[in-house]
Amino acid sequence: MSAIATKDAVTAVDPIISRPPSNLWRDAAIRFSKNKLAMGALIVVGFLVFLAVFADVLAPQPNFARPIDARKFPGEAGYILGTDDVGRDMLKRLIHGVRTSLIVGISVQAIALVIGAALGLSAGFLGGWVDFFVMRVVELFTAIPQLLFALFLISIFGSGMFNVILAIALIGWVDICRLTRAQLFSLREKEFIEAARAIGVPSWQIAWRHLLPNALTPLIIAVTLGIPTAIFTEAGLSFLGLGIDEPTASLGKMVGVSSAYIRVYWHMGLLPTLMIALIMLSFSFVGDGLRDALDPRLRK
Repeated sequence: MSAIATKDAVTAVDPIISRPPSNLWRDAAIRFSKNKLAMGALIVVGFLVFLAVFADVLAPQPNFARPIDARKFPGEAGYILGTDDVGRDMLKRLIHGVRTSLIVGISVQAIALVIGAALGLSAGFLGGWVDFFVMRVVELFTAIPQLLFALFLISIFGSGMFNVILAIALIGWVDICRLTRAQLFSLREKEFIEAARAIGVPSWQIAWRHLLPNALTPLIIAVTLGIPTAIFTEAGLSFLGLGIDEPTASLGKMVGVSSAYIRVYWHMGLLPTLMIALIMLSFSFVGDGLRDALDPRLRK
């Protein structure tokens, strides 16, 4: 078979090459736009991102505590959502808490994607001893309770946003690694990969140009659905007092602090809890919508 004919064979069977990527994303965008629940969630996510980006402009706040008698219920003394346990405006704290949650969630998934995709790509494409080694590491991390491992890392390196992000990311790459490896195992024996090997395409180029793009769709979905998980983990750590340090606002820490005042100042715990639920549900619905829109079985 000539080199030109083999290249034609690659083009004919590679779903990324045979069809312009712009058409794939355009069709997915059309299907996503027809999902009303996903579109509504996307609007909410966009609004939350807007709040996070412009938090300092929309809600400038002093970080120092105020007298205890400055605690207010929602609607009192001009405080729409009341104040927290030390008299700080709850509305402003919630906006800054949203920014903290989004920074943690997106950063964790970015780090987990880099680690998990790199290891999964290596294991799935190279196989052999590389696959054996990677999978033993994956099994090791799977056997360790994730929350306890994060607590262990934070107890060693200390609390703070950077350490929390690092601790959650080091336990969050496992699923992405498994997913990438499984996708590559199903793709590496396809005809277009054999054709690429036949014309002498380097292994790294096959992995980068053909395998990884074809495995990208489930990775995008996994990252989107992983953001609320990371946010919930951070909230749990902060609730236990081992997450984000003061004066940085954290929704989980706000819930944890409110436990001492819940019988009187009910809004201290309810409002950040509802905000956590809103963030998690919004990203989950967006992830579900992406999964439906990018499902290859729905492509025409």
